[in-house]
Amino acid sequence: MADKFTMPKLSPTMEEGQIARWLKAEGDTFEEGETIAEVDTDKATMELTALKGGTLLKILKQGGETALLNETIAITGKTGEDFSALLAEIGTKPVAVSSNGNSQSKVEEAKPVEIIQPKVEEQTPKSGDGRILVSPIAARMATENGIDLRTINGSGPQGRIIKRDIETALESPKPKVQSPSFTASQVFGASNFRDESASKMRQIIAERLTASTQNVPHFYLTVEIEMDSVIALRKQINATVSEAEKVSVNDIIVKAAAMSLVKHQWVNASFQDKSVRFYEDADISIAVAIEDGLITPVVRAANKKGLLAISAEIKELAGRAKAKKLQPEEYTGGTFSISNLGMFGIEQFTAIINPPEAGILAIGGASEKAVVRNGEIVVRNMMNVTMSCDHRVIDGATGAKFLQTFKQMLETPAMMLL
Repeated sequence: MADKFTMPKLSPTMEEGQIARWLKAEGDTFEEGETIAEVDTDKATMELTALKGGTLLKILKQGGETALLNETIAITGKTGEDFSALLAEIGTKPVAVSSNGNSQSKVEEAKPVEIIQPKVEEQTPKSGDGRILVSPIAARMATENGIDLRTINGSGPQGRIIKRDIETALESPKPKVQSPSFTASQVFGASNFRDESASKMRQIIAERLTASTQNVPHFYLTVEIEMDSVIALRKQINATVSEAEKVSVNDIIVKAAAMSLVKHQWVNASFQDKSVRFYEDADISIAVAIEDGLITPVVRAANKKGLLAISAEIKELAGRAKAKKLQPEEYTGGTFSISNLGMFGIEQFTAIINPPEAGILAIGGASEKAVVRNGEIVVRNMMNVTMSCDHRVIDGATGAKFLQTFKQMLETPAMMLL
């Protein structure tokens, strides 16, 4: 029996997905667990896998087209099977939109709908009765951004206007308006500028970080740590392993943080409205910069893993993060975060907490400084670390004790064995 293949929820914040490409064509067969398409979400390019084997009978969403969650994007079944009844069931009702752009009813489907527009001479694709063919998502985007659908050339099936066409219109350079004799910058001293549409990922980052600063009471603690022992330990380890296995200073920092977290349960916790949730293991979220912003792949139970295992896992996760190939469970559900900008020459900074976590470490670079030891001035590699704390969970003394343990483990790495 033919079945609907629907758009699944591939990330916690996903509301819709865009088909990146189909790996199977209509008429191709596939096995259970085989990837048949790739989808771009707000976080990454995800793989769509089949829950059972069959044949791809009909593709309803082509590459570049967008589908809402649970919307049918294809029909699967047995080769040669009649699926006309299923196609009729999937069909959607037209939704009318008045000439001022206001929808007369809420559009949930992403199948083509018809938009009532005044009769004009433009050559915008229309149905037989003169109505513009446009997908609901494209219609909504056009209304929100004040775009006249009559000016858009549709690239979808039968020439309908789809999300991609609206995005192209938004990205197109706008004509500059200025007086014949002077520009705005000459009058007001303002620079010329351009506006670019924010990516879905950048929009989600903005929403989450704004919510964090508004809803989470932050306070900050800074400590200076001598890193000579860590540098020496890294040198010893890397002298005995292959090039691919070599560890970084950040790998050792992750291990030290994980070991410190299990010794301070109130830091390895999260506020849950009327309760506090304590975690048994330290799942460390590592901030990784990618093209569209930041993503935080998680090293699970880092307190139970050795340095080589942590190093290999971070390399693998970071590589797939930059390729947008992470699965949702690989970048969500951390208990604590680490953001390291030391490699960019940053000595000290503060970071915003990633809810529902209760803390994040902002790691600066280690550099040689003159310090006093036993009454003598000596040169040591010193590193500044600033911890952002959620005051609903972590008190000042609690955060200070955690940092004290963290400092001790880095200055005396053998303590990580205790």
